[in-house]
Amino acid sequence: MITWFFDSLHAMIVTTGALVGAGSSLLGVFLVLRGAGMLTHAISHSILLGIVLAWMATGEISGPLALVAAAVVGLLSVVLTEALARSGRVAMDAAIGLVFPALFALGVLLVSLNARNVHIDEHAVLLGEIGFVWLDTVQIGEWAVPRAMLAVGALTLCNLLFVTLCWKELKLASFDIALAHALGFAPGLLFYVLLGLTSATAVASFDAVGVVLFLAFVIVPPSAALLLTDRLSLVLLLAVAMAVASSAIGYVLALYWNVSIGGMMALVTGAFLLVAWIAGPRHGLVARAVRLRQVRAENDARSLVAHLYNHEGGPEAAEENTVRALHDHLLWPEAQTRRVILHGLDRGLVERRGERLHLTPKGRAVAFQIFEPWRRGN
Repeated sequence: MITWFFDSLHAMIVTTGALVGAGSSLLGVFLVLRGAGMLTHAISHSILLGIVLAWMATGEISGPLALVAAAVVGLLSVVLTEALARSGRVAMDAAIGLVFPALFALGVLLVSLNARNVHIDEHAVLLGEIGFVWLDTVQIGEWAVPRAMLAVGALTLCNLLFVTLCWKELKLASFDIALAHALGFAPGLLFYVLLGLTSATAVASFDAVGVVLFLAFVIVPPSAALLLTDRLSLVLLLAVAMAVASSAIGYVLALYWNVSIGGMMALVTGAFLLVAWIAGPRHGLVARAVRLRQVRAENDARSLVAHLYNHEGGPEAAEENTVRALHDHLLWPEAQTRRVILHGLDRGLVERRGERLHLTPKGRAVAFQIFEPWRRGN
């Protein structure tokens, strides 16, 4: 079974994509919760400069030094962005738009001047080619393991270890940063460690999947998971599951339609987000429409009860507490009038006697809650 796994090009490609997705989503959940999703855009583009500088120093485009250099430049982009934003002259989104194009452009210029014949161009960083990960392997025992899979696998384990060990601190800093400061959890330092790991994951991912797919994995599955549940642990599990599923489904669809593998994986993450946006049990469009309809029905029922209560027992009750009066005086269309009356009858708030509508004891209790709330406990 293990031999088949390492001999299968399909398994290597899907596993590499799944590891990138899992490692990225683990960090992406906390970045999205803190509203720092756009910072990953700056980090993922500015790492080119770090990789180029590491190559100029060592002649290698991968390895520990490239990883550290790219992570440092990624953090530098964040520091510069926050410094610009704190100056009060530009907003955070504008600061991001100023910093990362400058660092990315500097990296592109250095590539053009010093590394024309090296596989380190901006196209490789942005798009990558996950279908070729099996061409660069490391011999481990009797198995040839893709170097990219080892790199992203190691970073995924680091990210998982970080999230596990700092779970309480990450959770508190994501939802109540002031309390995290008060308890001495150093949320600022934690945030920079999170961004540093994001930079390192981007570097480990760039040659295999490129920046575009990395961005899709770090932002889209966490965003989709947050539309499905409010429980943080479940958000993490769903985000990782959707990222892994996107890798497998995207690869199968890319082979079927003979299109870009990375592009199709990214598209599948968008499909998961679309489904969550429409059908999410609490925050989806359908759920929100159902709740809105229920609220409108409840408000209409309370309006009906209030109208009947106002005229109950008065000389005008024979005229006002009728179906026709609801249509004429409350300006409800006939369809709405019928719907509200049926809702009131179903809930036992009113009863109909001929053309007249009368409050039931339950309907009168609702009227007391509206007009005489101090009698609610009686």
